[in-house]
Amino acid sequence: MKTLVIYLLLATSALAEVKTETISVPMRDGIKLATDVYRDDAVSKAPVVLMRTPYDRTKQKGSAERFAKAGYIFIVQDCRGTRGSEGEMAPYNNEGQDGYDTLEWITRQPWCSGRVGMMGGSYVGAVQWQAAVENPPGLSAIAPQATWSSFYRNLYLGGSVRLALISGWIAGNTAKPEGVNPADMDGALMHLPLSDVDEAIGWPMPWLDAYLTHPEPDGFWTRLDLTPRLPDLKLPALHVVGYYDFFSRESVDNFRIMQQQAHDPEARRQQRLILGPWDHGSVGKTKVAEVEFGPEAAIDTFALQIDWFDRHLKQDPAALAKPFSPVRYFSMGDNVWHDAETWPPAGFTATPFYLSSKGKANSRNGDGILTRESPAEDESADSFLANPANPTPSCPVTETRPLKAAVWGPVDQSATEDRDDVLVYTSEVMNAPLTFAGNAEAKLHVSTDTLDADWAVKLIDVHPDGFAQNIARGILRGRYRDSLLNPQSMKPGEVVEITVDLGPVAATIARGHQLRVDISGADFPLYDRNPNTGEGPFSGRTVIAREQVHHHPGALSRVVLPVQ
Repeated sequence: MKTLVIYLLLATSALAEVKTETISVPMRDGIKLATDVYRDDAVSKAPVVLMRTPYDRTKQKGSAERFAKAGYIFIVQDCRGTRGSEGEMAPYNNEGQDGYDTLEWITRQPWCSGRVGMMGGSYVGAVQWQAAVENPPGLSAIAPQATWSSFYRNLYLGGSVRLALISGWIAGNTAKPEGVNPADMDGALMHLPLSDVDEAIGWPMPWLDAYLTHPEPDGFWTRLDLTPRLPDLKLPALHVVGYYDFFSRESVDNFRIMQQQAHDPEARRQQRLILGPWDHGSVGKTKVAEVEFGPEAAIDTFALQIDWFDRHLKQDPAALAKPFSPVRYFSMGDNVWHDAETWPPAGFTATPFYLSSKGKANSRNGDGILTRESPAEDESADSFLANPANPTPSCPVTETRPLKAAVWGPVDQSATEDRDDVLVYTSEVMNAPLTFAGNAEAKLHVSTDTLDADWAVKLIDVHPDGFAQNIARGILRGRYRDSLLNPQSMKPGEVVEITVDLGPVAATIARGHQLRVDISGADFPLYDRNPNTGEGPFSGRTVIAREQVHHHPGALSRVVLPVQ
């Protein structure tokens, strides 16, 4: 009889309806935020999972119901000034205090068990960190996906701004004035001065103007630099990101800071990083841009999150007893998952691959070589013209992919490698697999005849059929070679060593494939083009730069990979 009662209770629970209640939750300044509460009728008190989003809370109904049926109360809220919420949106400006106020409200509700988690990616991931550093009541675990803790470092890399990303995002999240027809985005992205890109798009966007006119990490960005505060957090975090995500560096760094620097030993132990072959919109998928990574690349992010919250919100004994690896990373090429204790994983050695040529490495038809042997004698420098009026594109432009639609994911780079303004260095065909995992970088000896110039670097896996798959990329603006905060003009003709960060990467270059490095003066429009004048974002003047890469015994230009 007892067994029958239990069965009936379970059956009733399984069939219970998930109901939604919309509540206007007041913030400390009186602004009310539209908030949907999803609850299973059979659950009177439970841990809560919160999502705060600027992208319309009503689109989360499917996820909300899955969490509710898994024994959670799910809450999704429109951020200030978006969709059903009052106030004015100013990206990230109010998310810390609004997150705190929302969590405080949740913990006062009779149906809250007292433990709350937060989840979501990109903007929805960043608001988790912003709330967390305010030390709100009840927050017990987070699951940030593909996001940042320093807003500056996510918009800028090596002093160059992620132009297409931030321009497109702000244009899409700013109310367009009535009767205004936006300009063609290709032309708008090419507009100079950079400070007027918003007007070129079609209407004033103060946020965009502010971001583009502060190219150094000065006081303007301090309020949105949470990184120094992360070690104070006593918070388990599930970090998920892809190599091709523009937030890959930040997401990985957030994990590393929490695992290695958190003041609380238990917080250090309760960090997990999932690092896969995805870009910003493809987490968990098998095909990214033009490359199919196979069924192994698929992950169930919902299952990962449920497992994480079962451990840290429900504190379920079975979940707590289940071991987990702090790092799980996907190796591209052989398409295999690996477990590790840290990132970078142990067992890999920083290994240089040297650039070599007879001074004619221009295009993939040139004489550029990538080799483990350093140059034994003087070699002529390679040079190219970086023309801001015709910048090297981030992706080959096709009928279906205009310049403005450039993607971060893997696409065949060979058409771009036919350009004379791209230096190409290719290894011999691999007679055995080459495996590496960790953070890659390029150390180049360069010069230019202008006061400023960019060096954009791509790491390429060349398939036997010629498909040139980008697997990592980075860029450095010359005047920021020594300091982001205190830029110094280049001295025309002076040879300097620069370091270009290529970010986290794990790959196996298969037998029969080749490893390649591309170097150019632009990676546009994923990054803004350099006018080469050193005059900053308020100048509309451009000059053509003759850039050089030097490689000889006294100037060893190389790419450094963590090789197994």
